[in-house]
Amino acid sequence: MGNFRKLGRPYNHRLSMLRTMVSQLVKHERIETTVAKAKEVRRKADQMVQLGKEGTLDAARRAAEFVRGDDVVHKLFTELAYRYKDRAGGYTRLLRTRIRVGDAAPMAYIE
Repeated sequence: MGNFRKLGRPYNHRLSMLRTMVSQLVKHERIETTVAKAKEVRRKADQMVQLGKEGTLDAARRAAEFVRGDDVVHKLFTELAYRYKDRAGGYTRLLRTRIRVGDAAPMAYIE
């Protein structure tokens, strides 16, 4: 899994949350979350797009192992791989939006 922020969660919960958030990001192309979570999602999302650009069977299996849903894997290997074929990195961006009411957590869009 690598060296990630703890995000106040045990390992299994953190991994499940990141898998879900990366899958939703690929599916909807924009999600709103806290800045700390967005920075972690960005790392994994860029890795998944890189796998999509590789286009091999091994890359597809590695991506399917992490993201949730066959439609998400298909989108990674067709639409997103084509969109970013000439880009060497930086497939996602972080837009800070607001301070969340309740706990004053800084929020951001990741797209």
